[in-house]
Amino acid sequence: MSHPLHGMRIPPAEEVARMTREEKARLGAALDGVDLVEYGERYVPGSPADKRAERQVVRWFLLSGLLGLLAAVAFIWWPQQYQTAYAGSKQVLYALYTPILGITFGGCILAFGIGVIALAKKIAPHELAIQERHIGMSDEIDRQTLGGEITDTGQKMGLIKRRGMIKASLALAGGGLGVAVAVPLLGGFIKNPWAAGPQSELWVTPWAPVNGNKVRLVQLDGTPVRPEDIAAGALVTVYPAVPDSVMAGDAPVMLFRLRPNTPVRIRDGQDGFEYGDFYAYSKICTHVGCPVSLYEQQTGRVLCPCHQSQFDIFDGARPVFGPAARPLPQLPIGLDDEGYFVAERDFIEPVGPGFWESDQGSRPWGSHLKGSST
Repeated sequence: MSHPLHGMRIPPAEEVARMTREEKARLGAALDGVDLVEYGERYVPGSPADKRAERQVVRWFLLSGLLGLLAAVAFIWWPQQYQTAYAGSKQVLYALYTPILGITFGGCILAFGIGVIALAKKIAPHELAIQERHIGMSDEIDRQTLGGEITDTGQKMGLIKRRGMIKASLALAGGGLGVAVAVPLLGGFIKNPWAAGPQSELWVTPWAPVNGNKVRLVQLDGTPVRPEDIAAGALVTVYPAVPDSVMAGDAPVMLFRLRPNTPVRIRDGQDGFEYGDFYAYSKICTHVGCPVSLYEQQTGRVLCPCHQSQFDIFDGARPVFGPAARPLPQLPIGLDDEGYFVAERDFIEPVGPGFWESDQGSRPWGSHLKGSST
C-alpha cells in the first residue's frame, strides 16, 4: 500500500507496531513529506553541557513562578487605598501598588516566555528538516504516527523519564502564571463591598454630612461657592469640602444656574432638591462612569464625550440619547448661615454605572413641572 499524496510505501500495522519511537517519528515525518536531515539530542544526556542547559531553563521557570506568586500576594495584601502626599510612607506604598503589579505580573509572563524559548532552543531535539507542502487533511497513517513523533520528541528532550527539575519548575511557572491571571479575575470576591452595611462605599459618597455638619460645595481650589458667584446659564464643577475629595471618583458634581423662567421638570420624589434656579447633578455618567461636562445652554443638555450619552437638565437629567439608561443622580442643595452652597444630604441613589445591587433602575423616572404636584 502506498501513501496517496507522496506515493510512499506504507508499512503494515504489524511492522509499525515493532518500530521504535524514533523510527515511527521518522516514518511519520516521511509520510508528511518531511526529510529529517539531522535529528537527535542536542547534548549527550548527563554531560556538563546538558546539565548547564537544563539549569538555564529551570532558572527562567522558577523566576516566572516566583513572580506570579508575588503578583498574587501584592494584589491581595499590598496597601492600595488612596493616601495623600502628606501621609509619608503610606503614600509611597500606595504609589508603588500599580508599578509592583505591573513588574511582577509582566515579569511572570516574560520569564515564562523566555523559559519556553530556552526549552525549545536548548533542550528540544536538534532538527534539520526539509518538508514538501501538501493539500488536504493528513492521511490515517499520518495521524497514527503523530503520537510517535510527539513522544519521541519528549523522550529526546528528557521530559518523560529525566529532567525532573525542568518538569517541576515548569509546573511551578505554569501554576504561578495561572495564579497571577486568576487573582485579578477573582479579586472582587476577596473583599466584601457591603461589609459596612448602609455605610458601604458604593452607597455613601463624600457628600454625606460629617458629624452632623452639612458639606459645602467648593471649587477645585477649595473656594466655597455662593449663588452670586455663578452667572445665569453657567455650569460650575464643584467638590465636597472634605479632605481628598478631588480624588474620590463619585465626588464631582455639576452645579447649574438655569436662566430665570426656564420651564423645568422635576423628577418625582425629588422636589426641593434644587435651590431656586440652581441644580446640582452628579458629573459621573451612568453608562460607564466617564465625566459628563459638555453643556449646551439653549437645549439644557449635557453630553458625555466618551460614548455620546446626553442628559436633559431641563427634565431631571433624564437620558435622551446614547447608551446611558438612567438619569444622573441629583444632589439636594441649599445655603448655610454664611450664604454658601451646601449639600443638604447625600445622593438618594448610587452614583455612576449600575451594579448588581443598585436600586437606580427601580426608582421612579416620572417627572412633573416645577411647582406642580408629583
